[in-house]
This record gives sequence, structure tokens and C-alpha cells, in this order.
Amino acid sequence: MQEKLVHLMTANYEQLTPQLQREIYDEFYQLMYPVIMYMVKDHATTEDIIQTSFLKVIRNVPETNTEMQLKAWMKVVVKNTVYNYFRKTKKNRNDIDSDSVYINENSELTTEPGSIEQEVELKLMSETLDQCLRELKPEYRSLIELRWKRDLSYKEIAAELDTTQETVKYKLYRAREAMKKRFKKKWGGRNE
Repeated sequence: MQEKLVHLMTANYEQLTPQLQREIYDEFYQLMYPVIMYMVKDHATTEDIIQTSFLKVIRNVPETNTEMQLKAWMKVVVKNTVYNYFRKTKKNRNDIDSDSVYINENSELTTEPGSIEQEVELKLMSETLDQCLRELKPEYRSLIELRWKRDLSYKEIAAELDTTQETVKYKLYRAREAMKKRFKKKWGGRNE
């Protein structure tokens, strides 16, 4: 699929042809649907959030130099829209249930401010890391899984793969660098 989102950087969305507008929306939908669905776990809500986010995007397109910056900004808009959805549903849930539920105001049980944001951010980060891991060469992927998912030592990995510890260390270093590079590209430098 040709990248249609770049048209948002150069033209006013409302001045584009209806066909091109539809293609831009479809591309936005395809890009954002899996991420939002992963977080909210509801198709109808996901579509509402996509539509709301898309309207925010076309009304407030920033001046960017690259498509990567534009997509990173769009992801931030979507993330903030999801946060707002969670805040709104939490508030509504509290309004409905406040009379029928005992609330223990013990400070040990309360959630930290921003915990929803942190939870969503962690889900997004975890999903991005899994995607980066799937894109690695099978050799690198297996090394990372042996080291961090199965928690094996270098010695145990070397024994399992019938190689030396130095080789394992070297290849794990290369695998980590490949993961870092992919993650930075996808995550857009948010953690800096």
C-alpha cells in the first residue's frame, strides 16, 4: 500500500479528493486499529477512538519534515485519546457505583496518579518489543528468548547451543543492538 498519510503534511485534508481522503483514513485505520484494540479490547470502542483521533489529526496537523515524525505524532494523539477514554470511563464507572460500593480509602490500596497512563504505555511498549523480537533473525530471537524469557546463564545457553560462552556473549550483544535499533525506530525516541 502506498503511503497516503504523507499527503497530510503537504495539503489541507478537506481540499483533497474524496477518494484520496478515504485512502488516507483507511491507512490511518489500518495503522492504529491493532494498537487501540490491544488496549481497549472492544471493537466498537476502538472504532470510536480511531474516528475521534483521526478528526484531531486532520484538524491539527503539525509542520513536520518527515513521515516518521508525522506517524510518531499521530501515535501520541491516539495514545492521549485512549487515556481520555480510560479517564472518562473510570469517572463514569465511579459515578454509577459510588452509592452501592464500599470504598476503602486506605492509602496503601489506592492507585498512583497516572497509573492508567503508565499501564497503557507499558502495553504499547511491550507490544512494540514483541514486534521487534519477531522481526529479528531466528538466531538472535532464540538467543534473546533463552537469556531473558527462560533466564538461562551464558554457560547454560552455550551448552544448549553447543558453542562457547564468548560466542554467546558476542551474538547476544549483536541481538540486543538489533533490538535497540528496531525499537528506537518504531518507538520514535519517546523514552529519551
